[in-house]
Amino acid sequence: MTVARTIVVTGAESGIGAACAAAFGTGGDRVAVLYFADAAAAEASAAAVRQHGGEAMTVQAHVDDEASVDAAFAAVEAAWGPADVLINSAGLNMSGVPVRGMALAQWRRLLDTDLTGAFLVSRRFLTARGEAASDAAIIHISSIHAYAVRAGGADYCAAKGGLSNLVETLAIEEAPRRVRVNAIEPGMILTPMNARAQADETYRRTLENNIPLGRAGDPAEVADLAVFLASDRARYITGARIVIDGGLSLMQALGA
Repeated sequence: MTVARTIVVTGAESGIGAACAAAFGTGGDRVAVLYFADAAAAEASAAAVRQHGGEAMTVQAHVDDEASVDAAFAAVEAAWGPADVLINSAGLNMSGVPVRGMALAQWRRLLDTDLTGAFLVSRRFLTARGEAASDAAIIHISSIHAYAVRAGGADYCAAKGGLSNLVETLAIEEAPRRVRVNAIEPGMILTPMNARAQADETYRRTLENNIPLGRAGDPAEVADLAVFLASDRARYITGARIVIDGGLSLMQALGA
């Protein structure tokens, strides 16, 4: 008989986070839907978890705020005990502003959410589990822009590049406790972060022409990878950064 695990998913009210929440519901897990502001969207994600066979609760959390992160995890622990899996999908997209024109507040806003937030939720997940060795997994949703940089993306690319080093450091530190830490690096996925591509097929096709597989990805495909990485089938994988982009990042040097 499969024992239900406790899964915490940040940014679970939409996009990849919502897809991950639903996917873990399929396995009969207990899923804590952590959300930033949209309570109705979070409830929809929780309903999808239940529809797929899991249990769900919603908890508001600002991942860039230490007290908010602590309160969110405390609420989950009061209901279900320490989490077994953390999926950190909360994040902001790049501003599109060149460095010479970027306000310090924008730089800090992006790094506070996409990098410091990853640190805060990872630390809180780990401290709740104590020092004893027991199987657990942390999966951060990163981006191919951790290494494939774009003009106007200094804030986002710097945050995701830092996240890569955080993931690899955590993997080394937590291996003795059997906590595996990995990153998923998506390319173009049809989520609210790519709202224009979702709404405008002509525009989307121009972007998909750059992708060797000829299409954008679906959030459920990323969620399937997250479920695998959190499973016993991936028990020898840690410190990995797994790209899921249809081959897009392989096209960097064309035309040079």
